[in-house]
Amino acid sequence: MSTEIKNSQPIIEVRDLVKKFGSFVADDRLTFDVYPGEIFGFLGANGAGKTTAIRMICGLLEPTSGKLKVAGFDGYHEREKIKRNIGYMSQKFSLYEDMTIYENIRLYAGIYGIPRKVRLERTDEMLQKLQLTEHRNSLVGGLPLGWKQKLSFSLALLHDPKIVFLDEPSGGVDPLTRRTFWDLIYEAAHKGVTIFVTTHYMDEAEYCDRVAIMSEGKIVALDTPQRLKEVYEADSMDGVFLKIARNKE
Repeated sequence: MSTEIKNSQPIIEVRDLVKKFGSFVADDRLTFDVYPGEIFGFLGANGAGKTTAIRMICGLLEPTSGKLKVAGFDGYHEREKIKRNIGYMSQKFSLYEDMTIYENIRLYAGIYGIPRKVRLERTDEMLQKLQLTEHRNSLVGGLPLGWKQKLSFSLALLHDPKIVFLDEPSGGVDPLTRRTFWDLIYEAAHKGVTIFVTTHYMDEAEYCDRVAIMSEGKIVALDTPQRLKEVYEADSMDGVFLKIARNKE
């Protein structure tokens, strides 16, 4: 993580965050910070508690206890403000495949409340950047998976959010396309956008500034990929993950 990121104030603050469903503890006293412009990886096996944690941080789920601030807003009482200041991209890309590229962009611009004049400008800018101007009236369903991925990520950035959550965004695409997609992530982070990403691809964890690994509702490791590899004496993040999993058995 760069010195510039380290010296900034956290844009996500999590302290002793707990979420219970009845007697079941889904997330148990999570504590971490995420900084502006940081690419923060959030890893863990299915059922580790990642999705519940992300839903709380995105303002979709109220915590049971603990402290949560996102983009300066309280995770209990200002959840609607949190939602307006974040972008989100899921593994399913959330695109309407029976609508054209242009119609998808206009729809999301309206959902985000972007003024009409600005909406038109950003639509044209996005089409040009993605080199899709000539295909603006093509149905999204006919796009290759890699292009759907790029379009979906661009839509998550359309309203200039401070934070973008990427929930396993590169599932099902080939390694080259995944690497190209990460170039878009780096570009956004360089502009100061915070990227909060979950992934099952351990090679992608290597691209993050820091990584948190969850197991059974707890954060069991949190550091830079290089430091985690040193601590766990592993050659890769895959090796780190395997050692942590074995230690939990």
